Amino acid sequence: MNSANGAAVVVGVDGSEAALRAVRLAAVEATRRNRPLRIVHGFIWPLLRVPVDAPAGGPPGAGLRHQAEQLVAAATTEAEATVPGLRVSGEIIDGEAAAVLLGESPAAAMIVLGDRGLGGFSALVVGSVAVQVASYADCPVLVARGTDRPDGPVVVGVDGSETSRLAVEFAVEEASVRDAPLVALHAYRHPTSTAPGDMQPLVYDDTELRSEEERVVAESLAGLTERWPDVPVSRETVRGRPTTVLAEASRRAQLLVVGRQGRGELTGLLLGSVSQSVLHHADCPVAVVHAPR
Repeated sequence: MNSANGAAVVVGVDGSEAALRAVRLAAVEATRRNRPLRIVHGFIWPLLRVPVDAPAGGPPGAGLRHQAEQLVAAATTEAEATVPGLRVSGEIIDGEAAAVLLGESPAAAMIVLGDRGLGGFSALVVGSVAVQVASYADCPVLVARGTDRPDGPVVVGVDGSETSRLAVEFAVEEASVRDAPLVALHAYRHPTSTAPGDMQPLVYDDTELRSEEERVVAESLAGLTERWPDVPVSRETVRGRPTTVLAEASRRAQLLVVGRQGRGELTGLLLGSVSQSVLHHADCPVAVVHAPR
């Protein structure tokens, strides 16, 4: 996470109900971390050379820019109602939604988005905005979706990669500020599927294989208990597809954390089937964490 002093939690809004849910989630997240909340709307119309001001003789409040001002004001009201006293600012920035949010990311503590939207945020989870923001943002990206489950654990997907380690560190910090337990979840499959022509042993020792996979989890958690003694940590090593295992775990979690790139089936998380599956089927908010470039 961007640790610069004063770094804000940034939430993208477009006037949709999903965006307002993201605002509520972002307001709580900002409060947990003692951060200000910055509400941003990507105003694409000037790029399309569409008139944005009220026409001469038009009714008060007409014009696309005024509508954008209204939706930012509504989001600000929602945030202040969610957390009274929260430091909130709002801005309309000319530009395409993903570009605007990526421009915010270097100075942000986190970017929060809804899982569905309107206009520039349309079809967020399956469209280009989600892929671009989650793939290239310089800060964690939190997608508000699924069920609000404040009593559930924080679940983090572990695969032994450096990015996975960063995801674990982010997840344990989230667990601490949420006063929640942490579940480090590692999914593995029996190594029977290899490329044609690859040499492989005829017999696998399931016990030995499981022990090796459990070692991956233990190494990913090394040192965290000492640094975060207030967080109860449990390990789960499950045989199965990561997409299925993570989606199933999300049904009991208040937050699911994944690394943007990993090893094995988690590689290129936000660009392939795993990411699409997690973001489509997770039943809780999903945080995506990346390694510094």
